[in-house]
Amino acid sequence: MTNLIISLLAVLLPVPKQIAYNEQSCPESMKPTIQLVERIPEAGRHQDEAYRLEVCSDGIKVEAVTPIGVIRAQQTLEQLLDDGVYEGCSITDWAAFPVRGFMHDVGRGYISVDELKREIDILAKFKINVFHWHLTENQAWRLESKVHPQVNAPETMARFPGKFYTQEEAKDLVKFCAERGVTLIPEIDMPGHSQAFVRAFGVDMQSKKGTKILKDLLKEACEVFKDCPYFHIGTDEVEIYNKKFVPKMVAFLRARGKKVISYNPGWHYEPGEIDMTFLWSYRGTAQDGIPAIDSKLHYLNHYDTFVDPVLLYNMKPYGKDEYNGDIVGSILAFWNDRRIDDELQIVAQNGLYHNMLILAERAWRGGEPGEFSEFEDRMLFWKERSFKGYPFAYVKQSNVRWGITEAFPNEGNLSAVFPPETGNPADYKYGEVSGAGAYLRHVWGTSSPCFFKDPQSNSTAYAYTEVYSPCEQEVGLWFESQNYSRSEMDLPPRQGTWDYKGSRIWINGEEIMPPVWTGTHTEKSNEIPLGNENMVSRPPMPVTLHSGWNKVLIKLPVGEFKVPETRLVKWMFSCVFVTPDGSSAMPGLIYDCNRR
Repeated sequence: MTNLIISLLAVLLPVPKQIAYNEQSCPESMKPTIQLVERIPEAGRHQDEAYRLEVCSDGIKVEAVTPIGVIRAQQTLEQLLDDGVYEGCSITDWAAFPVRGFMHDVGRGYISVDELKREIDILAKFKINVFHWHLTENQAWRLESKVHPQVNAPETMARFPGKFYTQEEAKDLVKFCAERGVTLIPEIDMPGHSQAFVRAFGVDMQSKKGTKILKDLLKEACEVFKDCPYFHIGTDEVEIYNKKFVPKMVAFLRARGKKVISYNPGWHYEPGEIDMTFLWSYRGTAQDGIPAIDSKLHYLNHYDTFVDPVLLYNMKPYGKDEYNGDIVGSILAFWNDRRIDDELQIVAQNGLYHNMLILAERAWRGGEPGEFSEFEDRMLFWKERSFKGYPFAYVKQSNVRWGITEAFPNEGNLSAVFPPETGNPADYKYGEVSGAGAYLRHVWGTSSPCFFKDPQSNSTAYAYTEVYSPCEQEVGLWFESQNYSRSEMDLPPRQGTWDYKGSRIWINGEEIMPPVWTGTHTEKSNEIPLGNENMVSRPPMPVTLHSGWNKVLIKLPVGEFKVPETRLVKWMFSCVFVTPDGSSAMPGLIYDCNRR
């Protein structure tokens, strides 16, 4: 039993603040004894979700300050269950940040209630505690109105016409969330992102008539979401010509018992004029005296499979170690401007589960990050144990090493050949990276790290490694040199090419050609769904590794950093060998970029 105790306690996610091992266990049939206490001293100011859990042979004891703390203890207890037995320990734990959540933009898209429940249910087990429901957009108004039903009419919807959530479905989802210790934050975006409203009523929200209709809709929504303490009103990306509009909407919702959240950038507030701001894009700025949710650079629709999750793990909410009265935590957001018809592709291509488990760990634990490889092992344990059948598009990468050569000026000739291609690339080494990929130049410039400190356009670099295989075997290859954002109208690659930059890859001197792209369009439109452009949306490419060491060379040219085919030119690569079905990293391989 000792080895099992160590293994289960060592893989808890998030890691509890304080944990002591014991050699005891308790059967699943034993029900916890629950006691609400005034305070858990070790938790300091973080009392709301704090708990103490003791599991020993004569029973299970839970102490918490609030019922939510009891739920958090039960979520930890569930992770300690193996084959009908709870593993013994003493745990004292609390949350560093009170907001750890995710947002779905169902205005631009539509996700079934069953799928939303599936995501909320599994993520709550890892102490994700906020679901932000972005219900309205230019494309559609997804919350049912019985007062103004025309807002849900198919002809008012520019995407997925006729798809909306009934009031009963919304109420049920609020209850579903509450049972799992999750707060649902509804959002009705105003006065911008509201063309669906304009199509339904023929007026905009800031007009006298539009404001009256909007108040009708908000009053109705407050009844639907009466058990939700917060209400998000948007205010971003719009000219607000009626300067009384936003203050009136805030006052209207506060009069109905709601705490109000607004985007920053958006309407400008002084302390006391809004209850919380939501910091979006790289421009979001927290204000003293106004609590803020950090979603800066946390848009999963722009994340790649491997590099961005490591960056996320090493971030802190707005650079803070813990909740300080102003920074309350983080929300990871999905903004699918690009139509995606398959809701499971939204999950897979955006990396929902692995990124959310990273946030679960970092926002609960707070402070400085630990070793990513240690966290990765725990995350992959839960992928195998709890996420079977879920689209969990991530495999182990912390053991992968790539060398990167210097960048050679190509003068705009993307097919130009340089010495690493014909000689030993290690002779031209500039540095190396750990992981299954790298940004040579990050699309957000100085906001996120990249490999080259001063990347230049019209350059060619090479990535290389050697991979030891214990036998000759067919494996799967995940490779891409451009991760297509789920928010862009980018064109697919031309057939026979990996991208518009001229990237190429060789294994043991044999060039690996790209798949046949399912997208063949030349029109740029958000209404054309992505096909198999992103590597996680297609089966792994079958390749053969020889017994012993195998050489892998990737050519990475880039021209100008602004081209007509793709808005975000990502000078990058992702490459790792996986099992033929893509479910995990290929076992038994060794990556070494320092062999001579």
